[in-house]
Amino acid sequence: MKILQLTNKIPYPPKDGGAIATLNLSKGLARIGHQVTILGMNTTKHFSDLNDIPTELTDLVTFKDVHINTDLRLGAAVKNLLFSSNPYNAERFFNEQFSKALTDLLKNEHFDVVQLEGLYMAYYIGVIRKYSKAVIALRAHNIEHEIWNRVAQQEKSAWKKMYLGIMARRIKQFKLKILNTYDLLIPITDRDARQFDRFGNKKPSLTIPAGYELSDSLLHRSSIKFPSVFFIGTLDWFPNQEGLIWFLDKVWPLVLEQQPGVQFNVAGRNAPRWLEILLKKSPNVNFLGEIDNAARFISENAVMVAPLFSGSGMRVKIIEGMAFGKSIVSTTIGAEGIDVAHGKNIMIDDHEEGFAQCINQLLNNRTFFEEMGENAVRFVRENYDNHKISLLLAEFYTTHSKK
Repeated sequence: MKILQLTNKIPYPPKDGGAIATLNLSKGLARIGHQVTILGMNTTKHFSDLNDIPTELTDLVTFKDVHINTDLRLGAAVKNLLFSSNPYNAERFFNEQFSKALTDLLKNEHFDVVQLEGLYMAYYIGVIRKYSKAVIALRAHNIEHEIWNRVAQQEKSAWKKMYLGIMARRIKQFKLKILNTYDLLIPITDRDARQFDRFGNKKPSLTIPAGYELSDSLLHRSSIKFPSVFFIGTLDWFPNQEGLIWFLDKVWPLVLEQQPGVQFNVAGRNAPRWLEILLKKSPNVNFLGEIDNAARFISENAVMVAPLFSGSGMRVKIIEGMAFGKSIVSTTIGAEGIDVAHGKNIMIDDHEEGFAQCINQLLNNRTFFEEMGENAVRFVRENYDNHKISLLLAEFYTTHSKK
């Protein structure tokens, strides 16, 4: 099959969960014999020089990009709030230049499947219908309005809470507007699939989680700095900021009471200045910013934390950490959508005392720490093997493209 993926950013380098989920599936489909093309928005915020993509990847997947500016602008946000019913964070990706590039591509090439990576790419379904007979699959990475509702619930400012609530309602309305305009639905978790069914999805659906290639993690295994605690994630994403603030304020002091010498290593790009200052002034915290080798960073650190209280879909970084054999401590929302078992392959707690206790339990018992990591690798191998997931999706596409 010839498969076209539409993305709102180039998924290389794969430094965040969305990019990892997108690119791993691209590679998986290509490795089982399908021709995969990515047409992506190359944004100012997540700019990627296609010349930097290694040949072993470009030999598998064809990359095409359209340079557009999706930066948040106050004037545009106010105009949107007053005069539009569309959510502003979606409207930023409605781009005529991208629409033209898509039109030209569909006129010149035949595709069996067009896979939309995320809700906002559904805006282009009309263009696809006009110029292609391809099956259109919506790959839903999360329940987008749920993220904004959860962020609004945590917000203390009345004005911000109101604005976030408006955006959440508009995103939900956009989702309802595009519901069933696609041919196939590919939710990333079973929980998300049930949500879409409640909204009224009538199209064939198959849950395809973010897969991981265990061979990638094996290449980067290194000696672990034990004891140590670490976090890795995009630092301009509000749920990560919110979780880190809670962790530093409520949890980390309780860990240091029992582990006075332990270090908390934080890596991530696009940290705002205020967060960088907070991290650097916190005791026993090493802020590394954006790092060149995320695999090495994950591999050499011990206990991974995922303190999230908002978000949706699945946290791909948790799957990545488990693939590296990491012992992970998460909140319930952090582990949401992943069928993990507390005390077996992950530790889960939503309260500062319990969260700290989970970390200390792992740091005080090296045997328990190692067992947790071994169970995590086994869990990923059994449930998130990228090759198996790619085969499953390809079979689904083949079946429904014949109808």
